[in-house]
Amino acid sequence: MKVLHVITGLDVGGAEQQLRLLLRRLPAHCEVVTLTRPGPVAAGIEADGTPVTHLGMTGNRDLTALPRLAGLIRGGGYDLVHTHLYRACVYGRIAARMAGVRAVVATEHSLGDAVIEGRRLTRGVRTLYRATERLGTATVAVSDTVAARLRRWGVPEQRIHVVPNGIEAHRFAFDPAARALVRTRLGLPLDAFVVGGVGRLVPGKRFDVLVRAVTQLPGVHLLLAGAGPEREKLRRMAEQFGSGDRIHLLGERDGAVDAVFDGRGSGAWRAGRTEVDGQGSVGREADGRAADGPDIPGLLSAIDVFVSPSPDEAFGLAVLEALGSGLHVLYGSCPAVDELPAEQAPGARHFSLGVHELATALRELRRHGPGRLPVPPVVRRYDIGRSAEALMSVYEQAVAVAPVRRRSPVAAPPQQGRAPVLPATAVSLPDPSRSPDPSPLSNR
Repeated sequence: MKVLHVITGLDVGGAEQQLRLLLRRLPAHCEVVTLTRPGPVAAGIEADGTPVTHLGMTGNRDLTALPRLAGLIRGGGYDLVHTHLYRACVYGRIAARMAGVRAVVATEHSLGDAVIEGRRLTRGVRTLYRATERLGTATVAVSDTVAARLRRWGVPEQRIHVVPNGIEAHRFAFDPAARALVRTRLGLPLDAFVVGGVGRLVPGKRFDVLVRAVTQLPGVHLLLAGAGPEREKLRRMAEQFGSGDRIHLLGERDGAVDAVFDGRGSGAWRAGRTEVDGQGSVGREADGRAADGPDIPGLLSAIDVFVSPSPDEAFGLAVLEALGSGLHVLYGSCPAVDELPAEQAPGARHFSLGVHELATALRELRRHGPGRLPVPPVVRRYDIGRSAEALMSVYEQAVAVAPVRRRSPVAAPPQQGRAPVLPATAVSLPDPSRSPDPSPLSNR
């Protein structure tokens, strides 16, 4: 089976890393098209041996991308097109139909109650999603929670397939050597109580709650990995409460698909130019990423408690990775945990986003000395190999029920900026000024 994966971007993010992990295990010939942002995950996918094509899309309303994408699909002779993330799902389904490929699968990675990949769920966004969803064969939900949301949107039950995200648990196993290395390089006392968080620094992730809670705990440090528009606000907040030397904003961190631990913690650190900014935060390169710092497994080994304050998640990969490191976890939303019996994740505890509640919980864990827990059953349940097997089953069903591919002509690229004529089932794309581009880290 020949499969083309179409994704909005390949910068560092949960959906992007998930795609790379799946590509390593799917028993199919796969290729990838990224509409925008061919970042570090694109380089990693190519290093694994899967070709990546950058479509060069310039914005939400760049309709010239449609005939280019349709041409790629038709020329590649694909049996199935698999789309990932909102914009790629919209354009990919239309382009596949234009190219005559009727077996189209889309994975819904980040559908929340009020947002989709950080994009506010306006009427236009919802209408466009539903209209283009009908052009596909199947929609994959990463959790039962997302499947229920799709049903409420009117997606037919028979088109919805639940295929949970997965991880390589061994990559997140606790490494005492990495713990010492990361703490030493960040200038943290080896006996300090350190809290950690990972995610896109946007308002919806509510990292302000985490920062404010840590400022109320003298001597407690916070390692927060992620980039985004809230970074400067969080830095100022830490300074305002006199905690700038204890709040460490690390920038984007590698998702550890490539992390290799040699027993000495060498895989815990990404080399680069280290610049401390005077506020206890790791310095940054010109492109906005951290200049030097730990990868995600290294960070998880270095901390004592993991906090995910986001109130609206589609799955909860970051929580799962933290549990894989044997950490106690406090979270606002995590379907991967909430959909299972409590004994599947005994180290995970829900909290309701109150600063006082979170500070009290952290103070209690610090007093008792949390230590490391055995890796809970929930981590083994969400193995990436099982996810790949389930997804391959969806592919086989989609190809079996799809009509024989019809070789229809693909529209020529428009001249002088004129938009191509879309299929009758397509609708106008929302104005990007009203529906900003989704962030690549919003689904972590």
